[in-house]
Amino acid sequence: MWLREELLKSIWHAFTALDVDQRGKVSKSQLKVLSHSLCTVMKIPHDPVALEEHFKDDDKGPLSNQGYMPYLNKFILDKVREDFDVLEFNKMCWTLCYKMKICTKNLLILDNDCFKVWCIFNFLSEDTYPLVIITEEIEYFLQKLIEAMGSGWSEEKFTDYKLQLNTKKDRLTAWELIELVGMGYFSKGMNRQTLSMGINEVFQELILDVLKQGYVMKKGHMRKNWTERWFVLQPTSLSYYVCEDLVEKKGVIMLDRNCCVELLRLGLPSPHREARLRRRELRQRQHTEEGDLAEKMKQLQVANENKQRQLEDMRKKMEEAAAKAAIEEDRKKKTQLDLQDRYRLDLEREKMVRQQMEEQVAQKSSELEQYLQRVRELEDMYHRLEEALEDERQAKQDEEAMRKLQARLLEEEAMKRTELEQIHLQQQRALSQTQAEKQELVEEQLAKERDLQAAMKQLETLENERKGALEQYEEVSRKLERAANKTKTWKDKVAKHEGLVRLIQPGHKGPQRITNWGPASFTDAELEMRKKCWQESKNQGAQAQ
Repeated sequence: MWLREELLKSIWHAFTALDVDQRGKVSKSQLKVLSHSLCTVMKIPHDPVALEEHFKDDDKGPLSNQGYMPYLNKFILDKVREDFDVLEFNKMCWTLCYKMKICTKNLLILDNDCFKVWCIFNFLSEDTYPLVIITEEIEYFLQKLIEAMGSGWSEEKFTDYKLQLNTKKDRLTAWELIELVGMGYFSKGMNRQTLSMGINEVFQELILDVLKQGYVMKKGHMRKNWTERWFVLQPTSLSYYVCEDLVEKKGVIMLDRNCCVELLRLGLPSPHREARLRRRELRQRQHTEEGDLAEKMKQLQVANENKQRQLEDMRKKMEEAAAKAAIEEDRKKKTQLDLQDRYRLDLEREKMVRQQMEEQVAQKSSELEQYLQRVRELEDMYHRLEEALEDERQAKQDEEAMRKLQARLLEEEAMKRTELEQIHLQQQRALSQTQAEKQELVEEQLAKERDLQAAMKQLETLENERKGALEQYEEVSRKLERAANKTKTWKDKVAKHEGLVRLIQPGHKGPQRITNWGPASFTDAELEMRKKCWQESKNQGAQAQ
């Protein structure tokens, strides 16, 4: 039984041919003629009054395809039986439309071959209107045609044609397909007879559902002699002709449950219809997967944009922090300059006091010289201490920056590992599908593997950056430790010589202590402490001997 969708495609061509003004509407008189022709060809009793009765409320003008469709379904297609000649039906629709759509004089194929290509187009076209045939079905038809002509299929040639086709559109109408075949673009070097035989073979296979055909010896009914006949096996019948041109049909044997094609016994559709359904389901599945992939890419793009915004905010914060650090550095430099000026003033004041003391106390000149030398040493010591403190502060800042960088790298590494695990899970799910789906999804798997390799490279880059950050962190830690040791050393030196910066004040009137540093260089407590240290070092030296 022919599917209603296949019959509607031929009727659609006839309806559009009657629409001369291309307004999408046809007059009632033309629809009456079309309906009568359809009923005659399909062996349906025609009711001439039914069209008028059906459209009695719409007398204002011509009818559109949508308006004619309910009448077509109710009064014609619902009454279709299996005993009508579908080829005669297709030829009637073809006769109404082909002269207005295409000129066959400039083609390498005859009108009958154009009709067969038109029928193949209706079989392979999509179930949406206006009717078109997509690139995959064009390749399927051309490959069968080239193989039927005994030539090899050129994948590169069709790829070039598909690229040219995609620059304009990725589908063809029935008339464009007929022109493509008739111009001999894919059959160069073939004569017209070979091309016609190839078209006829594909037509018989796809449209007439010819499963097998060939010469068979048959015994006659009346005369019991054996005669060679050309037999054609279809799912529901076995026809035989005088020869393979199928012009003179000698008889037909209808197949039933007692004698039928195994395909019919199982209740399955014809192989080509089933293959067409599988191809359409595969395309729908691919479109769905492409939509899901596009949605995932959109989500990834949104996530990437969010990450870019976060990075931009982080960059702005870093710039603000750098600006604040520069301002703080300027303030520290200014404070340091103020301290240096104040310290210079103090030194000048001390010089004045020293000069006064030199004028007043001549015997303390040598002590004053030593004192000034110690002051210079202490200044140098304080400068070094400030440098050590600055190094320690800078090392702490570098350590904090390295910690933040390490945390960010660890976070990005975790995110990449999560993405890799998701991609791995997707690959595991893809590998768990059937073998047929694996072959169909090879390209997608390769693309995912390329994404996985790119992600692995990015993860390796992040790992290297993290190692570099760890090395920088260790280097900063060592610098901080050296700075801390240096600071401690200078602090100990300052603590050891802190008595050097004590101002000389008038002492008490008792007897003064005389040391090798001069009179009144130490207090009694300091002298006792130095004496104790000297005694301990002396005892340790004696024990060592």
